[in-house]
Amino acid sequence: MSRDLLLGVDFGTGGCKVALVDTSGCVVDAASGEYATEHPRAGWAQQNPADWYATMRRLLHELAAGPAWKSGRLVAMAMDSYTHGAVLLDERGEVIRPTIIWTDQRSVSECEFLTERFGEMIFKTAYQMPAPTWTLPQMLWLRRNEPESFSRIRRISFVKDYIRYLLTGELACDCIESQGTLMWDMKKSCWSPELCELAGVDVGMLGPVAQPTALAGKVTAKAAMETPLPAGLPVIMGASDSAVEGYAAGAIRPGQCILKLATAGNVNVMTDQAHPHPQTLTYSHVVPGMWYTVTATNAAAACQRWYRDNFCGDLVAAGAAQNKDVYGLINDEAATSPCGANGVFFHPYLMGERSPYWDANLRASFSGLSMRNTRADLSRAVLEGVAYSLRDCYGTIEKMGLSTHEFLLIGGGAKSELWSQIVCDVFNAAVTCPAACDASFGSALVAGVGIGVFASEIDAVRKCVKVSRKLEPVKENAEFYAEGFKRYRNIHDRLA
Repeated sequence: MSRDLLLGVDFGTGGCKVALVDTSGCVVDAASGEYATEHPRAGWAQQNPADWYATMRRLLHELAAGPAWKSGRLVAMAMDSYTHGAVLLDERGEVIRPTIIWTDQRSVSECEFLTERFGEMIFKTAYQMPAPTWTLPQMLWLRRNEPESFSRIRRISFVKDYIRYLLTGELACDCIESQGTLMWDMKKSCWSPELCELAGVDVGMLGPVAQPTALAGKVTAKAAMETPLPAGLPVIMGASDSAVEGYAAGAIRPGQCILKLATAGNVNVMTDQAHPHPQTLTYSHVVPGMWYTVTATNAAAACQRWYRDNFCGDLVAAGAAQNKDVYGLINDEAATSPCGANGVFFHPYLMGERSPYWDANLRASFSGLSMRNTRADLSRAVLEGVAYSLRDCYGTIEKMGLSTHEFLLIGGGAKSELWSQIVCDVFNAAVTCPAACDASFGSALVAGVGIGVFASEIDAVRKCVKVSRKLEPVKENAEFYAEGFKRYRNIHDRLA
C-alpha cells in the first residue's frame, strides 16, 4: 500500500544521515556515511562543502534502491546541520575556501579582542559570549589572515542552507541557525548591523531568514537529475541539529533535559523563556515560544572515533572481517574493565573545551596509568571521561538554578547499552532513551509540519515520538562515580 513519506537529512560534524519516515513516525529506511575533517594545523578544523553534497547524493541513491523508497510517495523533505559552519560564496555562487567548523580554535585571539572591547555589547545583543565556535570571530580571523579570500565574499551561507541552495536555487537561513553566528539580534529577531560590522561583514551577505517550518523552495530539475529526488518536491527550511534532535526526542516541555552523546556532547535544558548566561549557549526552540539552554563539551563520540582510528586497528579489521560494528567490539572490550577503569581517567579535551571552562588551550589526557592497565581500561575510561564531562557541563545548569525533571539520552553513543548506563550512573538519575531521536528523524517531522501533515510542531511529537527504553542508576555504581567525579575535577584543576 502506498504511503506518504517524509525525508530528513542531517549533516552532522562527522557525517550525513538520511531517514525516510512515514506519517505515523515509523522510520522505514535510513542510511549514513562519513566525510572528512581536515586539521591543517593543531586546533584547526575545516571541511570541504563538496563532500557534504557528494555524501548525501550517495546515501539518497542507496535509499532509492531499496524497497521502502518505492513503497510510498515522497511528499516533503527538510535538512539540519551542525551550527556555525559558514560557507563563503563568491559573486558566481562558488565556494571560496573550506568551511571552518565549530570545533576549530584558530580564532582565540579574535575572541579575546572581541570580549575585551565589545563583550558586554555582544552578550546583550546576541545572548552569547565570544568563543572560537561562533561565526563572528571566525570571520574576523579571515579578515585579518586571509584578506584576499575575505574580499571575494558576496554571500555567507551555512551547511544545510548551502545544500538546500544546490537543491532549490534559493539561499536563505532559519531563525535558529542565525542565532549561531553571533551576528543575530536576539531581541529584535534580525541580523545586527553593529555585530556584523565588528567583523567587516555586510548584513546583505547573510540573506533572508524564516521559521524552521517555512517552505524554502522546491527541488529543481537540475537537482532531480543529480539525485533521486523528484523535481518540485517541497523543501522545508529546517534548523540546527541540536534543535531538531531535542525536538525529535520529545523535549517540548520546560524542565526536560537532553543528554547528547554525538560528535559533541550536550546538556540542553528546555525553558519557556530565554536565560542568557555567559557560560552557556541560548537558542530558541523548534516549538514557537520555547527556548533551550546549552552547556556543551566539544568532543564526546568524537573521542571514541579518534580512539578507534588511532588505537583499535585490530578491532577495525575484525569488524570488517566479521561484518560487525567496530564500536560494539570496542564497547565489549570496555565492558570487561570495572567501574573506574582500574584507576584510569580520561579528559576529553581533544579540541579544547567549551562548558564549563571555555578554554581553547585545554588538551585531552589519560591519567592514572600503571603496568596493570590494559586497552580495555582505556576503552572504558573514554566512555567514563565523556560522561564525567557531561556531568561537569550540568554543573553550570545547577548553578543557574534551572529546574530539570526528566533526562533524555540521545546521539549515536546512546545506542551503546554500556555507555548509556555509565551516563545514567554518573548522573545518578533515571534516563529515558527515545526510540528514534536523531536529527534526521527530527527534520522529517519538521518537513511534515511544514506541509501540513501535522497540525503543529507539538502534534507531530505527540503522534510520532516513542520511547525505546528507560534506565535506572545502579546505586553502588552511582556512589562510586560520585567520588570519581570529584577526582576527575581535581585532575582537571591540576592539569589546566
